[in-house]
Amino acid sequence: MNKGLVLSTVIAVALGLTACNQKAETANTAKTDVAAEPNVHVVEQQYLKVVDDYFKDYLKLEPLYATFFGVNDYNADFGGDLTDTYLQASHQLNSDYLAKVQLIDRKQLSPQLQLSYDMFVYDRKIALQGEAFPGRLMPISQFYSTVITMVQLGSGESAQPFKTVTDYENWHSRVKGFVTWMALAQQRMNEGMFAKVVLPKVLVERIIPQLDAQLVNAPEDSIFFAPIKQFPDTFSDADRTKITAEYRSMIADELLPAFKSLRDYFNNTYLPAARNSSGFWNLPNGKAWYQYLANYHTTTTMPVEQIHQIGLQEVARIRQEMDKVRQQVGFQGDLKAFFASLSSEPQYFFNTPDELINGYAAVKQRINAVLPKYFHVMPKADYVIKPVEAFRQQSAAGASYEAPAVDGSRPGIFYINTYNLKAQPKWGMTTLSLHEASPGHHFQISIKQELTGVPEFQRFGSYTAFEEGWALYSEYLGIEMGVFSDPYQYFGKLSDEMLRAMRLVVDTGMHAKGWTREQAIQYMKDNSPMAESDIIAEVERYMAIPGQALSYKVGQLKILELRHKAEVALGDKFDLKAFHDQMLTSGSLPLAVMEDKINHWIATQQKA
Repeated sequence: MNKGLVLSTVIAVALGLTACNQKAETANTAKTDVAAEPNVHVVEQQYLKVVDDYFKDYLKLEPLYATFFGVNDYNADFGGDLTDTYLQASHQLNSDYLAKVQLIDRKQLSPQLQLSYDMFVYDRKIALQGEAFPGRLMPISQFYSTVITMVQLGSGESAQPFKTVTDYENWHSRVKGFVTWMALAQQRMNEGMFAKVVLPKVLVERIIPQLDAQLVNAPEDSIFFAPIKQFPDTFSDADRTKITAEYRSMIADELLPAFKSLRDYFNNTYLPAARNSSGFWNLPNGKAWYQYLANYHTTTTMPVEQIHQIGLQEVARIRQEMDKVRQQVGFQGDLKAFFASLSSEPQYFFNTPDELINGYAAVKQRINAVLPKYFHVMPKADYVIKPVEAFRQQSAAGASYEAPAVDGSRPGIFYINTYNLKAQPKWGMTTLSLHEASPGHHFQISIKQELTGVPEFQRFGSYTAFEEGWALYSEYLGIEMGVFSDPYQYFGKLSDEMLRAMRLVVDTGMHAKGWTREQAIQYMKDNSPMAESDIIAEVERYMAIPGQALSYKVGQLKILELRHKAEVALGDKFDLKAFHDQMLTSGSLPLAVMEDKINHWIATQQKA
């Protein structure tokens, strides 16, 4: 969903983290005595009003996000994130609320609200910085786009509700906005061609089949017709007949022509103008743009070169650990031969998609059985396991997670890509489940949504470095939880960690050092047992959303660093469950804000 949308032993790595652009004062300040300072309560109420007003205004500007957040007031609206009006409104929203919140005395807020304040200021500043770069000129990619989001919503199996006649009418109205957006996207890409800000050719070649999949022969064959096939039982025959006719017309007369126009545009106009390079380095101001994206996704100010070097160090370390496993299981060949064996021999793979999905259901049960030993706070919501939809299988990641409905009406979804069963080895299942489901993304995101007593923006805000860092930390935690039942499952953990380490090298290599797509693919082949189809999808993902892949390992290393710091400082007082509570009960945090929180907790525990 973020626009621009996922562990090793403790390593003391100098990550060079800085706080939000305005360095937050440490949250070590003891909570102010409200009786002694009667104005404190007033100041806190002022702060809460500012951020709540912001969130309401934000949802008006971003109606699609509102639907995913469980706010149904804008379900008929599409929004217009490519219009000049939107861009100006977005700027005004961030600049106005930054000015408003900076009038509030942070020192008079409680420690918890100081964290919230720091998050809010960080968000506004990083958004305003991003206005310097023309992301609007590349509004669609094969990995994430409004097109993919709208197809998922239109399937009736995502956040868009289809429970009442009004719900069906709302969706029809939203589709009209989507049709307008598809035309405007072409205009923005025309501007991009003029400015030499265009996608790589190979990504355009991936987008065209995704659009082709929507060009069905009859409305009834469209995924957008799916809600008609699942009318609620309460609908009258007259309502069913009327809505069915309207949806047939909507698909035939509005959606299909718009999809065809967009598909033809990509094939006939945009593809010939697409670039041959893989990275941002040769776009106008591309290196500065990429450094911004690296900062944005990692919530740090680390130079790109430093991130590249950390990646090289981690790849070397993990290769050594992998070779230990090779020796442990008695494999006679070298590590490259071990990779080839694990990625090709039939005993390491399921034969059907159903077997794969059922296998993950068994892993879920095994992990769930030990979670109470490591967590006080656990999500109320459950999650289900589903295959990735057919239309996006070829370009989708091997797995992903979608948050549950905020009102509890829909569980979280752990998506498994069943397109290529050879890309889903049995030895990788435990670590992937830990990352995407419990206690990884499902815990962190669900608990965040279920928080009470925090501002709404904090419940729904997202920082990739925190969320993906936590998920990767969850893989590391699996060792302590005892769920890696044999050396092969542990190798799966190392393999997934190797992926996150290689990302630091490959992402920075393509976008800052001029690496080609082929160089990146070869590097990943040389250092992991991943299936080639997975490697290609990964590399093309980094091409589409630069910097996002850096956040996993950077976030994980910071969490491990802070845990190690707490263990050393507290000794016998250290409580792992309590540490996990601290990590999960303030929502997603910029890494520097997270560090302030843990430092404050350590100090409090020492005094206790």
